[in-house]
Amino acid sequence: MRLTSLLAGLAAAVLAATTAWAQDGWISETGSPHAFPIAGAEILYASDDHPVVGLAAGDLRDDLGAMLGKPPRLSTETSPKSRTAIIVGTLGRNPLIDGLVRDGRLQVGDLPGAWESFVIAVVDRPAPGLDRALVIAGSDRRGTAFGAYELSRAAGVSPWTWWADVKPQKKKALYVAADARRFGPPSVRYRGIFINDEDWGLQPWAAKTFDPAYGDIGPKTYEKVFQLLLRLKANTLWPAMHEVSKPFNADPANAALADRWGIVMGSSHAEPMLRNNVGEWKAGAEAFNYAANPGGVLDYWRERAKSNGRYESIYTLGMRGIHDSGMVGGGDIDGQRALLEKIITDQRGLIGRYVDPKVETVPQVFTAYKEVLDIYRSGLKVPDDVTLVWPDDNFGYIRQLPNEQERRRPGGSGVYYHLSYLGAPLSHLWLSTTPPALVIEEMGRAFDLDARKLWVVNVGDIKPAELGTQLFLDMAWDVEGVRKLGAHGYEEAFARETFGPQQAKAIAAILAQHHQLNFERKPEHLQWFWGKGATPRSSPLSVAQGDERLARFDALIGKLDVEAAKIPAEQRDAWFELVDYPVRAAALANRRFFDAEAFDRLIGERPDEARVRAARARSTDAEIAALTRRFNEEIAGGKWRGIMSEEPADGSWTSFRQRPFEAPAVDATTPRLAPSPAEGEGLVVVEAETASGQGWRRIDGLGRGGAAMAAGDVREPSKTGAALDYDVTLPAGAWALDVDLLPTFPLNGQTALRLAVGVDGGAPVTIVAPRKVGDKAWAQGVTDGRLRVGSGATVCGGKRAVRVTSVDPGVVLDALVFRPAGACKP
Repeated sequence: MRLTSLLAGLAAAVLAATTAWAQDGWISETGSPHAFPIAGAEILYASDDHPVVGLAAGDLRDDLGAMLGKPPRLSTETSPKSRTAIIVGTLGRNPLIDGLVRDGRLQVGDLPGAWESFVIAVVDRPAPGLDRALVIAGSDRRGTAFGAYELSRAAGVSPWTWWADVKPQKKKALYVAADARRFGPPSVRYRGIFINDEDWGLQPWAAKTFDPAYGDIGPKTYEKVFQLLLRLKANTLWPAMHEVSKPFNADPANAALADRWGIVMGSSHAEPMLRNNVGEWKAGAEAFNYAANPGGVLDYWRERAKSNGRYESIYTLGMRGIHDSGMVGGGDIDGQRALLEKIITDQRGLIGRYVDPKVETVPQVFTAYKEVLDIYRSGLKVPDDVTLVWPDDNFGYIRQLPNEQERRRPGGSGVYYHLSYLGAPLSHLWLSTTPPALVIEEMGRAFDLDARKLWVVNVGDIKPAELGTQLFLDMAWDVEGVRKLGAHGYEEAFARETFGPQQAKAIAAILAQHHQLNFERKPEHLQWFWGKGATPRSSPLSVAQGDERLARFDALIGKLDVEAAKIPAEQRDAWFELVDYPVRAAALANRRFFDAEAFDRLIGERPDEARVRAARARSTDAEIAALTRRFNEEIAGGKWRGIMSEEPADGSWTSFRQRPFEAPAVDATTPRLAPSPAEGEGLVVVEAETASGQGWRRIDGLGRGGAAMAAGDVREPSKTGAALDYDVTLPAGAWALDVDLLPTFPLNGQTALRLAVGVDGGAPVTIVAPRKVGDKAWAQGVTDGRLRVGSGATVCGGKRAVRVTSVDPGVVLDALVFRPAGACKP
């Protein structure tokens, strides 16, 4: 008898978390000595195991059937009908697996008690009547479920098989390598998504197309969300919370279903104690005031603690206003701080009474979002066992990360991140173009500074944020695996997993160029104005500069069309949803905007050309509408009817949305907007990545030139002074030196980004870029994808040596920019 087990030397070790896309070769279509054949094996699980195990086993059956043409038999019987089996079970809940472990025939090392971990191993003669078995043994209920879905994913079933219609390739046979494999624990303990701003996609789709009998986002829709989360090895959901949707807990079936699927339910930063304030608080916004109405508010929270205390949940502590607004009551910041501390104490009292008297063992989070971060910085005391959740600025740049003292807290830290956002200065709700390189950089910093307890990402309507969502959650499961790939490597891995190896490199190149172009300006931000209520003005690009941008989009669409022609018929729906629509729609949005703007700039001097551009803008607008109709009405046979709304959708929340497109009239003789002078002509730009230096790190896929340079290591804040040296030749005249920085934030609550610049060996000058969310520089930075900061240095033309020196770690340099400054003074 041959025993398949973990090597003795590794049996007690926690191996690095792995995932199918990063671990090629353990499932093959061709057999090898000792490999386990999946075809013909039945799937066995124990009837007394957790409900999610049976659900995952059922999905595994369906997945294998879709690939092999015949679904395997699924059974809870102890007497299998086949000679081979896939045994799926949780330690302590599956008698067959427990017997194999007890007899030493399945070595599981330190799997007992581990968090969300599993082993996949082949065992010979595991039970009477069975010649061989592939055993998936989980440390807990989610570990087992993740094991079943990992087998599916490694065999060729995309996590987006339902949500993006990625059809698995038909295969004649599948074989699993006999070597035992250990997965987990994950890099981050709680990993999940926040469904938000669902008004324009998920809610109307659910209400009218997917579940019209329910007429809303309800159990049928949430079940698909839960399944998606498990396929992505996530475990947490903050449910939809806008007024358009029925509150999650208003229907008890939702929470019960989440428990069956093993999903940990939480609620957003603005919804304490699992309450949906928009839909559930009935006493009016002013009464949601703990200073004036503590009894009423506490009773409101008590009701939810009593009803949901039996479920696995994460409790949001603290308080904000009814709909993501500032807290009512408390007065000045000192009063607000005192009130918040009282609120947290009382909330924990409810948790101790109705959830678990050992309140410190119940997952709780305090999210320092928007003005709450200012209250926290003023000295707010948060119990040490509560997880501090640090927010980004809603545009992908994390505002603050834990300092050394905060990193020692037993409750740890987490991150609330955005791939979608409704708010100032302009929303980004449509095409989800946050570059993978930015997600990897920012979340990598968070991990390095021990923000590892909870990661939640706002995904809006889920579609079309599939790539960003998968990246975020894959990273939460296996940080180092994703970081080793880098942005471009991850894009290629995503393309390979979704569409196969033949086109992976070409598709990845399309995605990379798409993300770079839209990082320069998001398709939802094709409107230039600085501040809420300001009048939009024309862009800072000349007609020639706009045309150069459009030429880059045209080249991208040319590549897109070449690859589209190669996509097999069964994958065309997935291609449209995941690649074609977002890439093409972004390109068309730019064509529409810059052609219309060219009309404004040219109508006085070249009216015939201007009207041609106007006609093209109108035609492009119609193309976007037709493309969106195709998504809603034709793709997957109309499955997604109502899911996609072109920005700015129905014009709601107009102060946070770009204005609807106004097409120039056919016979127009005046511009729609008064053209302002074009900016940026005559500049000399030196890309940051053209130099290298010890203590600086190149980040591919970030910045306007395709890469950027990051200073230092955030884990070693005292190490500064690393230099980048540039040799620059400038035309005659005087030149002022600016630097382009990514609009990241300084670490640990500092108020500015700092680096130093010296020219021709002169004394370095420290450049200080203040960072304050809400001011003009921040608004311009998040819409432009850069901060342009003056150095104060002016140099004459000729050969110049420029040295950039790090002052603070984490500053990301995109470019040196020299602008004309008149004549050079002797």
